[in-house]
Amino acid sequence: MNKFHVLVVDKLNDAGQSQFDARDDVKTTVLQFPTEEELIAHAHDIDAIAVQTTKIPRAVIEAAPNLKVVSRHGVGYDSVDVAALTERGIPLCVAATSNAVSVAEHTMYFILALAKKSVEFDHATRNDNFWIKRQMGAQDIADKSVLLVGFGRIGTRVAKRALAFDMKVFVIDPFVDDAEIKAAGCIPVNDLAAALPEMDFVSLHCPKSPETVNLMGKAQFAAMKPTAHVINTARGGMVDEDALYDALTSGAIAGAGIDVFASEPPKPEHPLFQLDNIIVSPHSAGVTEQSILRMASQTAENVLNVLDGKPNPDTVINKEVL
Repeated sequence: MNKFHVLVVDKLNDAGQSQFDARDDVKTTVLQFPTEEELIAHAHDIDAIAVQTTKIPRAVIEAAPNLKVVSRHGVGYDSVDVAALTERGIPLCVAATSNAVSVAEHTMYFILALAKKSVEFDHATRNDNFWIKRQMGAQDIADKSVLLVGFGRIGTRVAKRALAFDMKVFVIDPFVDDAEIKAAGCIPVNDLAAALPEMDFVSLHCPKSPETVNLMGKAQFAAMKPTAHVINTARGGMVDEDALYDALTSGAIAGAGIDVFASEPPKPEHPLFQLDNIIVSPHSAGVTEQSILRMASQTAENVLNVLDGKPNPDTVINKEVL
């Protein structure tokens, strides 16, 4: 029997690997954090790639004449050359719903932690400064305005949770009709610059693209309230980190919650790490025990669906190949 050959890059949780192992017509090769050269050396007879964080550039795609699908372990895909896949008619799949809840919850954690001064209060309480609450006021988030930049799987879930906290939720997304935004109980916005001065929180939930690199920079921070906060759980590079540092140290904005960085992992001496008015996490917003299982399972399902001739359009990024 001829078997489909799946190249599993960066290993896959048993929730996904077990699906491959259960198929008599599938064999897998696992490469842990390979170089581009190692990927090319294994590409000649593969039918599919299931990948976590390793980059899949054009050279790897062109070295795989039998390639039928690339499946990303997660929802981001800036590490894969989508154009090279599309030219060959090869779908790029993502684990579309695997971590949406996880990232939405992490976003609300940032909002609440920043508003309630949780890091500062925790540190002070542990260091004999019990009365810091008289010096540094926490804030309610009820009636605060939050702007969600992006209204996809994650943005819609953040909106639902923010509305449950009685926040005023504004949304900017050129790919979503105003009627859909209004139906979700939110307020559509068409001009980012015009909206920023009114917002208490700005949270990014859009894909990284040439149009969204440094989406939040010096001009945007200057337009915001000095009491406002910016949150990025999307992709590194969408917030200008130098401009953010300047905004946080000058008082242009009050704080930030940052899960992703322009260069990962960031260096320990990163200037933002020296500040008390920022909360950071290690690109972990979408990584929970539950989401890891969902990501692995959906990654494998996406590969098998394509190999079986039944791709799920909801998981395909370059839908023009279907």
